[in-house]
Amino acid sequence: MKSATRSHLTRLAAASAALAISSCAPAGDGGGAGPERIQYVRSDPPTAGYQRLATRASTYPDLAFFVSKQGPPDFLVETGNDRRRYLILYYLAGRQAFACRTRRDDARAVEFSGPYPITDREFRLLERFRKSARTESGDQR
Repeated sequence: MKSATRSHLTRLAAASAALAISSCAPAGDGGGAGPERIQYVRSDPPTAGYQRLATRASTYPDLAFFVSKQGPPDFLVETGNDRRRYLILYYLAGRQAFACRTRRDDARAVEFSGPYPITDREFRLLERFRKSARTESGDQR
């Protein structure tokens, strides 16, 4: 990857992650969660975030491979425009986030950047979202 492109992706991912955490509300398990919403990802029972991740992984084999190696994230944020999709994957245990974006030249490929550290403030906010989503679903874990 060219250094200018990598630098642009790095800046974009960092800005997207900060914006996502500071301005988005949790989407919970509701089916109405749209783009630019933080979605809790849990497989059992499957949340809307897990279903969204599975859909995107079936569309983007690079994302499926990444998740198979890294494991599913705790949270997913998706945004985009006419030309590209952007995903931010948050892993609370490692206090890190990864960003990926679709490539313009290949509709089924994605480019990754990260890991990016999750700040203490972001971590606390995401942890509150996770506890709230667990409470709403009756999960006592």
